[in-house]
Amino acid sequence: MPRRMQKRKANNKKTNMKVILITGLILLVIFMLFSVIFSLINMGNNKIIKGVTIGDIDVSNLTQEEAREKIQNWYQEVALKNITVAYKELEENFTIEQFHSSMDIDKAVREACIVGKSGNIIKDNYDILFSLLFSKKIKADISLEQEEVNKKIEELNAKLPDAIKQSNYYIEENQLIIIKGESGVEIEKEQFQQKLEEIIRQEENREFSIPVKRVSPEEINLEKIHEEIYKEAQNAFITQEPLEVHPHVNGIDFAISIEEAKQILQEEKEEYIIPLTITIPEITTEKLGKEAFPNLLGTFSTTYSTSNQNRVTNLELASEKINGTVILPGETFSYNKIVGERTIAKGYKEAAVYSGGKVVDGIGGGICQLSSTLYNAVIYANLEVTERSNHRFLTSYVTAGRDATVSWGTIDFCFKNTRQYPIKITSSVKNGVVTTEIYGLKEEKEYEISIESTVTEVIPYTINYIKNSSMAQGTEEIKQYGANGAKSVTYKVVRYNGAVVSRTLLSSDTYSPLERIVQKGTKKVQGVSAQPEEEKQTESMNELNPELLEAIKEL
Repeated sequence: MPRRMQKRKANNKKTNMKVILITGLILLVIFMLFSVIFSLINMGNNKIIKGVTIGDIDVSNLTQEEAREKIQNWYQEVALKNITVAYKELEENFTIEQFHSSMDIDKAVREACIVGKSGNIIKDNYDILFSLLFSKKIKADISLEQEEVNKKIEELNAKLPDAIKQSNYYIEENQLIIIKGESGVEIEKEQFQQKLEEIIRQEENREFSIPVKRVSPEEINLEKIHEEIYKEAQNAFITQEPLEVHPHVNGIDFAISIEEAKQILQEEKEEYIIPLTITIPEITTEKLGKEAFPNLLGTFSTTYSTSNQNRVTNLELASEKINGTVILPGETFSYNKIVGERTIAKGYKEAAVYSGGKVVDGIGGGICQLSSTLYNAVIYANLEVTERSNHRFLTSYVTAGRDATVSWGTIDFCFKNTRQYPIKITSSVKNGVVTTEIYGLKEEKEYEISIESTVTEVIPYTINYIKNSSMAQGTEEIKQYGANGAKSVTYKVVRYNGAVVSRTLLSSDTYSPLERIVQKGTKKVQGVSAQPEEEKQTESMNELNPELLEAIKEL
């Protein structure tokens, strides 16, 4: 190639490079100019840029106040929306409100407002473009009070089908009775909490299966049991200015050595009996008279049918156990420990209970009416309930949200004496009325307590038809009446001189519907024609066993 052509080509190349460089510089200047203008416009914009969300809620083009109001409304809806958890036949509904949930709305809104407004032009433009193209999500931090979450887990643990039964004990006269535990399932706490935290922000599909693991009961620890029950005998006495009551304390100790007691546990039994030495002091609380417990702090009554003698017997036996119980300040009352295991040997009878979604006979049936009656008296006495569970189905003796079920080895009813002075429980079962009263000394400042329970939803029952080849075709027999379920919320309202001091959520409960079970005849009988549906059901209801009908009413 001639040297002249090479030189011309080199000059053209240099010219092209200059053109490209100049064009690039011009474009860069234009880009920077527009960027500055773009940033200045957005910095002056008091609204959140497009594409920003808090959680899944779009807050684009909203002012700080508008965004706060929108998130506040969303959070209030989320806090009141039901979360459903289930394991086998157990299904439980609750809201995060009962976990004393909270959200730092101001922090989230502030974060949303400063997106694209940091003052760094390059960063702001990047953030603005990123939000426009892909959206910018600000985390919606909803926190739950850990203690309340743990309470719910323990409550669910007690209701699980196949739940583990830990070893338990109670004192019967001069004997310590230890009941051996049974293997079962319990909730995987970390997995449960993780699932709960994932689901609380969701609008839909707010339900999950309860994660469980199979576990064995803890070994019976005799040293620990001895430490818990051992007491020195102390006389009751009263001191003046200020007036204080000091109840008597029965002395309690093993009648044998701990080593001898351990030998008893070597036997393969479900129940172990350790003899005790009980020392009763000379001056008991009862001898102090009414001066020790002069004031009625709380009382509640429920009614029962006197025709079901087995159920009445169970109520009377349990009532005798709790009657006269004295609880010192700071002490916790356990219904199961005071009443003990309900067995035939102790005089308890078979009476109707709910089990597996059906009405069946069970030892000690009916004593939940006493625990529920006591629960209400405890609330009215302004004491702290530490353990309480609702029944699976609605009861007839108290309204929704005001019951307290118990079951030996799994579900207990407990409360703590949070008052300054000792309290005493009196209980009676007579003439169709169960009454529990709590006596003590009034404090300097006493409050008026009321209970507000509201049914928020009715859950209709279903009908389960079962074919019966021994019954004539076209006939029916109702084996179990149905009953609607419900969801309820219950509040404790505290007043002083008529003015409301506090309104606290006691519980948010779900009661399953009790299915109606109907047997339908399938046997063909010559000359018998099918009756109309309404006539068949009326006839079956008239033939229903009156005792079963009464039992269902009592439950």
